[in-house]
Amino acid sequence: MQNFKGGSVADRSPRLVARIGLSLGLAGLFLWLLASRLSDIDPAAISRAISNVHALQWSLAVAATAASFWAVGRYDAVVHRFLETGIAPNVARRAGVCAIAVSQMLGLGVVTGTVVRLRMLPGVSPVMAARLTVVVALSFLAGWSVVTSLVVLALPAAPYRGVAAVALIVAGGLIAAFLIWPNRMRGWPNLFTQTRLVGLAAVDTIAAAVALYVLLPPELGLGFVALLPAFLIAQGAGLVSGAPGGIGAFEVTLLALLPPVSQDPLLAAILAWRVIYYALPAILGGLVAAIRPGSAPAARTARPTHLSPARAETLIEAQGEHRRLPTGDWLVGRTPHVLVGMFDPLLPARTALDRLTSAARHADCWPAIYKCSADTAAIARTNGWQVLCIARDAWLDPRHFDLSLPARSGLRRKLRRAETGGVRVTIGAPLPHPAMARIAAEWARAHDGERGFSMGRYAPGYVAGQQVFLAWRGSELVGFSTFHQGQSEWALDLMRHSAAAPDGTMQALVAAALAEAARRQVPRVSLAAVPEAAFGRGYVLDRLLARFGRDGAGLLQFKAMFAPHWQPLYLAAPHPAALGLAATEIARSIADPAPLPQTEQDHAEYGFAKPRRPWQTRTQDVLATRGSDA
Repeated sequence: MQNFKGGSVADRSPRLVARIGLSLGLAGLFLWLLASRLSDIDPAAISRAISNVHALQWSLAVAATAASFWAVGRYDAVVHRFLETGIAPNVARRAGVCAIAVSQMLGLGVVTGTVVRLRMLPGVSPVMAARLTVVVALSFLAGWSVVTSLVVLALPAAPYRGVAAVALIVAGGLIAAFLIWPNRMRGWPNLFTQTRLVGLAAVDTIAAAVALYVLLPPELGLGFVALLPAFLIAQGAGLVSGAPGGIGAFEVTLLALLPPVSQDPLLAAILAWRVIYYALPAILGGLVAAIRPGSAPAARTARPTHLSPARAETLIEAQGEHRRLPTGDWLVGRTPHVLVGMFDPLLPARTALDRLTSAARHADCWPAIYKCSADTAAIARTNGWQVLCIARDAWLDPRHFDLSLPARSGLRRKLRRAETGGVRVTIGAPLPHPAMARIAAEWARAHDGERGFSMGRYAPGYVAGQQVFLAWRGSELVGFSTFHQGQSEWALDLMRHSAAAPDGTMQALVAAALAEAARRQVPRVSLAAVPEAAFGRGYVLDRLLARFGRDGAGLLQFKAMFAPHWQPLYLAAPHPAALGLAATEIARSIADPAPLPQTEQDHAEYGFAKPRRPWQTRTQDVLATRGSDA
């Protein structure tokens, strides 16, 4: 059995044995070093020092340990949200506390943490349990490195200041990458999540240091400022060693970094700390895992296969890039730091706004609404949100569309040219998918790939659910257009043409759609939006969105031929910072979209998708592991 990412299953066992052997070897080495350092230590003196620890010290150490594990539990809950496991936060916290408590005592954290999480999270696969353990471990190490580096640089007498500066430069580089290329960092926790994880790592590690500090005898004369950087570095050495409790590595590193002090009382405090911080949580965590495992996550309800909203654009859900909130209020899209309510809510807007905000908070994102109508924008503004007009939707009532109006003289000329060029338009069914795919691929190559997010992308299964119009010249397909069909409107989605399409082909496709919609008594046909900046007005954010979309001036010229009505569309967010961030990340998502989860194979087959990047695999792998919809 071959695994293309990890080799054959049989090949994994030697690597696992090698890792275990390495951890045990490091533990043995550090224990030997510790024993050589402690050869002159008096065990009786250590015993007397432990007996002199007061009840108040024990109590304070227990309280600090509780604070540390409070952060540990919330750390797991944040990772569960990031991986979208669907596990309730309280269940995730309890499982995280038990897994860390047991694994840090037994060592080999990836193995023992995975076993405990499997026990505490019924319904979670072994692969997901292992992934949770690895993500928690790696993200904690990243958080520990940032916290330790900040502490080392903040305290003048701390060691390894150069290393700390390099670590912070690397962290700063990652932050800059998120700010400059946020869409290229898909699959990583966003900056909000990373900040939360670093904050929890700070609470965890500093509380652990406090637990040791309060157990030190006052006569030792060791201040917390001197202890903290040495403790954090020693804690990292213990984690990397993989030994149970970091034993050996922690003590050797701590003794080497602390100023000269009497070792008997120091070792006594460390032994007492190990009882409070390692043994006691491990016993309690093991008992909880044995007696009270978590409950299985609630079954996910099947997502309806079809929407018939009043806003036809919402049917872009069929592409699989966006999803509906569990409450059904919104179709939402995700950018790295923003949860975007697409268009208008599917349910009454007043309650939908609160639910969008709540969902964004749960996802460690800011909320925003993109391309909403004036009614939704007014409700958002009433709730204190910032609102910006970003586009204008071109729409017509096809039942009263009059081609003879003077404002449509340019359209008449284009239609005559299409007719002279031999263009005829038919309504699709059956669809000539190979020819359509060829045209879509040619068009995408000429336009540097397809745009995404709120714009449809060609895939056979996607267009099969739309109203399709085909442009022919003789027996050759030279273009096509597709329309979403809502309850009371159609909305233009895809427009694709080949280089051989005669002038006026695309106008002929839209005119044919208007005629068919009039025949069916459809009261409204949207020709989609034109950026506000194309009208010669708008703010910086409007121009940013226009820059990453299609040619705004060209869109305006094309759609103005039909002399449509122009309906303002808005971007809304709770505050100016969220508004600017949403505009920036939506613009980038339009210009550089990730592969579509449901149609990626279609895109790869026909060769017009942008290449899949390594960072675009995480979401797909998680979804495959979960076996659920996105």
